[in-house]
Amino acid sequence: MLIEVKGFILKETPYGESSKIINVLTKDKGLIGIMCKGAKSMKSKLRSCTQAFTYGVFNLYYKEDKLSTLVSVDVIDPLKNIRQDLTKISYVTYLSELTSQVIKESGPNNIYDNFINTILKIEEGLDPIILTNILELKYLPLLGVGLNLDGCIRCGNKTSIVTIDASYGGLICKDCFQNELIVDKKVIQLIRMYYYVDIKSISTINVKDEYKNTINKFISDYYDSFTGLYIYSKKFLETLL
Repeated sequence: MLIEVKGFILKETPYGESSKIINVLTKDKGLIGIMCKGAKSMKSKLRSCTQAFTYGVFNLYYKEDKLSTLVSVDVIDPLKNIRQDLTKISYVTYLSELTSQVIKESGPNNIYDNFINTILKIEEGLDPIILTNILELKYLPLLGVGLNLDGCIRCGNKTSIVTIDASYGGLICKDCFQNELIVDKKVIQLIRMYYYVDIKSISTINVKDEYKNTINKFISDYYDSFTGLYIYSKKFLETLL
């Protein structure tokens, strides 16, 4: 069946001497594998448009639960700003790997729009660290470990919140506080905003480095404590901070 699907190449894998297989996150079909015959050849029209991070409309012979076969690609956005910036490439690499892992755990539901909007905002020049943290938070419910930001994780108290702790999994009030690290109230407000914001609606992002670094560490620690995911490219990102 010949179809068109809008999607984003998360990964490309060489296949044989001249072909490759691409994993494409699509809006309508979830994550699909596509055989790209001859795409490694210098003369192939498919060579440039089957690279990782290609965002376009894929024309293909679709086979459900099997490898589909690519016919052509109409690029929607070449993502030139991302491709010319090593830091942005590193963040998109991590987000692509993370998204693949989330899909394995939860299926493709509610992933495509948030992922694509995050990539496009990075392309626009918005802070990739903040956008990455926002998407990481939005993936938590899909992994079954969503944050409870309504009250103390220990007693449920909705008032007198003094900090947020990754190892315990959420907010802590003054009555339950022991020896956890105290964070600025602005950090808690920003985490709550990150958790609920519509990524597509974001036009500007201005967060102090102090808050940004604290939030990034909290999310990394939370992932380490509760998701069971290990993503190598995340460790590389930590060297960029």
